[in-house]
Amino acid sequence: LGKFALPPHIEVIVVPQGSPQTKPRALNYALQFCHGSLLTIYDAEDVPEPNQLRDVAREFLRADNTLACLQAQLTAFNPNENWLTRQFTAEYATLFGLILPALAARRLPLTLGGTSNHFRTHILRKIGGWDSYNVTEDADLGLRLARLGFRTGVVQSLTYEEANTRLGNWLGQRARWLKGFMQTWLVHMRNPVKTGRELGPTGFWTLQAFTAGIFVSALFHPFFIAVTLWYLALGPLSPSFLLTVLNCLSLELFALGYCVTMLAGCVALRKRGLGGWWFTIATMPIYWFLMSIAAWMALWQLVFAPFKWNKTEHGLSKLQK
Repeated sequence: LGKFALPPHIEVIVVPQGSPQTKPRALNYALQFCHGSLLTIYDAEDVPEPNQLRDVAREFLRADNTLACLQAQLTAFNPNENWLTRQFTAEYATLFGLILPALAARRLPLTLGGTSNHFRTHILRKIGGWDSYNVTEDADLGLRLARLGFRTGVVQSLTYEEANTRLGNWLGQRARWLKGFMQTWLVHMRNPVKTGRELGPTGFWTLQAFTAGIFVSALFHPFFIAVTLWYLALGPLSPSFLLTVLNCLSLELFALGYCVTMLAGCVALRKRGLGGWWFTIATMPIYWFLMSIAAWMALWQLVFAPFKWNKTEHGLSKLQK
């Protein structure tokens, strides 16, 4: 650390050796040294907009005490570097520009983004900080806040970070995220009745969609594609009327899901000032297939290396912010 000329207001805290070797364990250790009323998590490569902290503090002052966290919107500072960064940018634009604001407006539980999270420090301590064994501690924490009666909001301020430029690096990162979603689901579904009572029906199904739903859909997407292609090429295995109707409905839902997702990507990119990415939108299914590879990697790790933290290498972009 001596090679960095850090300003005097920055304190470097060295986490003692121990396990698990995860980001949330480090955060929990550092939490005891925090003395402000608000606490913010930034990744080292983040470039937040200059007034973000002021905007967040103003929001907390205006809000009631149930507001525990504000999530800033993440985007890439190298969106147009290659095909992978464009897909990553479209995905983030949809999640942080459309989905999370819609959930926050309806006071539904949010799975946090892991960085640019702004907390009330005393609430973070009250709920016990982060789960040191969860490799997507942000997703777990957002759901835990909701279960305990707190809410999470979204601020319009942007935080720029590096989109992965290399496939292997992206697969490791995405496998960790997907594994963490399943860890989060398993933890919160240990007592589904209690979870449902705390979140309410809509919140309960939001949890299902954004944890197990993402993991399972990524895991089995190639198989559904294969069955669909089989049906289109060879027709149904059985000529029965009922099966034909069900197959047609399945195809309609399949096509509708693709269209809605691609349309959401178009709208979100336009809001970011990135309209006209038609090739990116058209090739989204390839990106989803790559996500399936990451999901199978995640499943293997969930069984054999549940707390392994796939570290993401940063500084690979040629377009530094």
